[in-house]
Formats: sequence, C-alpha cells, structure tokens
Amino acid sequence: MSLLAHVLLLAFAIGFVTGLRSFTPSAVVCWAAHLGVLNLRATRLAFLGTLAAAAVFTLLALGELVADKLPKTPSRTAAMGLSARILLGALCGSAFALSSAQVGWLAGALSGAVGGVVGAFVGYQARARLVKALNVPDIFVALAEDAVTIAAAILIVTHV
Repeated sequence: MSLLAHVLLLAFAIGFVTGLRSFTPSAVVCWAAHLGVLNLRATRLAFLGTLAAAAVFTLLALGELVADKLPKTPSRTAAMGLSARILLGALCGSAFALSSAQVGWLAGALSGAVGGVVGAFVGYQARARLVKALNVPDIFVALAEDAVTIAAAILIVTHV
C-alpha cells in the first residue's frame, strides 16, 4: 500500500472512531502528539502536542463518556453531535496527514470528516441493533462501545 493510501485510510479510521465518541480519539491524538508518536512540530497543529491540549481533550473525553449514558443526551446523528464529529474527525485526519509530511492536510481532513459521518451513523445503528438483539440495557452496549473506541483510537495512532 502506498504511503498516501495508508495515511488516508488511517485518517478515515480515526474519523470513524470520532463518529463513535467525538472527544476520545481527539484526546488520543493529542497524547500521541505530546509523546512524539505523531510529529506535529512545526505544523499548524503543533498545539495539539501540548500538555494543555492533551489535558483539555482528556477532560472533554471523560465528560463525554459520562454524558453519553444520560437519558437526555441528544443523538450523535443530530446536527450538533454530527457537526462535532465532522469537525473533530477532520482535525484528527489533518493531524495524521501533517504528521506524515507526505499527504496534504486537506486530504487528511476530508478523509477524517467522511470517517466521522460514517462512524456516527454506523455506530448509532450498531448500538441500537445490538441493544435490541441482545435484549440488554443500552448502558452495557454503550460501555462496550467506549472500550472499542478507546482501543481503536490507540491502535490507529500507533500505526501512523
């Protein structure tokens, strides 16, 4: 696989998991940049590698993990939730592209944004169908989705 295809696939993948939980992959990207796994130094996204960005996104991710379980939390496919997933998927995808130094940031951003949309709708459908098929409370499937999101985001950033 070419480097371009590899980076765009990873950008789509990190966008996809952003569709599941908007802030968790963003926090993982910040920590990866902070720890030097993603090289964002001397790029427009260098701020993602700061300890402050990693801390803020981690707190937002933790808040989202809790808020997702609340009954009045809007659907991820509603305008606000979907917009956040598109923007944060684009941000993460762009970070992957800039880190590679071989792929334009816009291509990475578009791939991440598309991944965010796909992940939001696939995740919504998968969760609803699993709850129904397994005949379990939503929280059990939601917790499993949290674990998948965290593991997938870590796996994706370690393959850049």
